Amino acid sequence: MKRAVLTAVVAAALAVAGTAGAAARPTVAPNCLGKPTVKPAEVVLACADAGLGVRGIVWVGWGQAVAAGVGTAFANDCTPTCSAGHFHSYRGVLLLSGSQRCGGKIAYKTAAVAVVGSPPPAWATPADATYPLRCAA
Repeated sequence: MKRAVLTAVVAAALAVAGTAGAAARPTVAPNCLGKPTVKPAEVVLACADAGLGVRGIVWVGWGQAVAAGVGTAFANDCTPTCSAGHFHSYRGVLLLSGSQRCGGKIAYKTAAVAVVGSPPPAWATPADATYPLRCAA
């Protein structure tokens, strides 16, 4: 069941990517320092404390309008505080979309996370699970 959900999310993302125009497509994703990276194995989404992200990513559709990566999502529960919190892992999908100029390259602009099962409070809604990817100035 979990594999079917992840497969459906990835298939939907790639179907959307297939309908995009022939405009220049992203080839990199900015990391927390704003530096362009190609097919990163880990994407940290909460750059201030590295409390949210996805690791062990296997990418599908890299270089398309939407790139999908399947991996292990992680989130700090920040209980009782973020520095004393506990990390929890989830099977998840990371979707990268949009485009921006980054260090002379076309980079993905937005990251969104979907997890199998109940999401952590940090990702309670799709809006909560969507993050900007910022390039260095």
